[in-house]
Amino acid sequence: MTATRTRTAKSATPSDRRTTYREAMREALREALRNDERVFLMGEDVGRYGGCFGVSLGLLEEFGPERIRDAPLSESAFVGAGIGAALGGMRPIVEIMTVNFSLLALDQILNNAATLLHMSGGQLPVPIVIRMTTGAGRQLAAQHSHSLEGWYAHIPGLRVLAPATLTDARYMLAPALADPDPALIFEHGSLYNVSGDLPADAGPVDIDHASVRRPGTDVSLITYGGSLPKALAAAEDLAGDGISAEVVDLRTLRPLDDATIGESVARTHRAVVIDEGWRTGSLAAEISARLTEQHFYDLDAPVERVCSAEVPVPYARRLEEAALPQVGRIVAAARRTVGEPVPAGADEARWQSVTGRSG
Repeated sequence: MTATRTRTAKSATPSDRRTTYREAMREALREALRNDERVFLMGEDVGRYGGCFGVSLGLLEEFGPERIRDAPLSESAFVGAGIGAALGGMRPIVEIMTVNFSLLALDQILNNAATLLHMSGGQLPVPIVIRMTTGAGRQLAAQHSHSLEGWYAHIPGLRVLAPATLTDARYMLAPALADPDPALIFEHGSLYNVSGDLPADAGPVDIDHASVRRPGTDVSLITYGGSLPKALAAAEDLAGDGISAEVVDLRTLRPLDDATIGESVARTHRAVVIDEGWRTGSLAAEISARLTEQHFYDLDAPVERVCSAEVPVPYARRLEEAALPQVGRIVAAARRTVGEPVPAGADEARWQSVTGRSG
C-alpha cells in the first residue's frame, strides 16, 4: 500500500518538458492570445505561412484572421498600425522579419512609440511588443544577418529584451506585454532550433535583472542572446585549463542591470564582453565604459571585448564564421585577462585574416 502511494505521488510530480526555442515562443504567444482578448499578432507572413521562422505556425487556425493578421510588406505601415492599436487600448504583438528590416520602421519606433508617453505628459502610454529576429550564423548574407539591438538600446523610452534560454523564450513575453512602455524582443535566429528541457517549475521571468548562468571566480564573461551558448562553451573550455569563468546573461539590454554586472566583476576582477554587434559604438563599448566608471578599482586587467568584424556580414560560411565572435576568440580574450598565454589557434588566425588585428 505504501509503495502504491509513493508511485502515485511520483507520477503526479511535474516533470521537465522537452521543447525547442521556437516552440517555447509559440507557446508564449498562444498563452497571451488566450489570456487577453486585446492581444493580437500582426506582421509579414505570420498567418497562413506560420511566420518566416515558423514561430506562429498554427495560430491562424486556432485564433482566426482577426487576431493573427498578415500585413503588407511595409514595416512602417504595420508598426505604425500597431502603435495606433496600442494607443487605442489593444495589446499588439508586432513581428518584424529581421532586425535589418526594422530600420524601415525606425521613425515609428523612435519618434512615436518611444516618445509619446513623454510628449503627452504621461497621458499616452504605448504598450506594444515588437518581436524581431536578429543575428548571423545562418548564411543569409548582410541584409538579413546584422545585430542592431545595441542601436535600440540607445533609445530612451524603450525596453529592449534578448531571450537566450528556453525559459526566457517561454516566459519573457507576458511581462513585456504587461509593461506600459514599448518592448522590443530580439530573438537570435540561431536559437530557434535549439532544443532542451523546459523546467517544470519555470514561471514568470524577471525582465529587470541579468542572470548569472554559470558562477566563477577568475573572469566574468558578459553577453546576451545568441552569444550565450558560445560564452558557456568558452567557460567550459577555460575550466579545463583551471580558469573559472562566470557567465552573465544580460537578458535586458535597456535598462542594463548595472548591479548584477558590477557584482560579478567585483567577484572576479576581470571582464570579457561578448557582443555580436560591431565594436565601434557597440553595446559592448557601453558596458566597458560603465565598468570603467563604476568599478575601476575592482578591475585587475583591462576589459576585453569580443565583437564582430567591422564588415557587412559575409555570405560565405567560412568568412561568416571568421567575422563573428567564436568560442576560440572568447577563450583567448579570457586568457589574456588572467595573464595566461594564448596559443595560436584556427579561430584567432581566421579573425586576423579578416580584420588584420587580433582580439
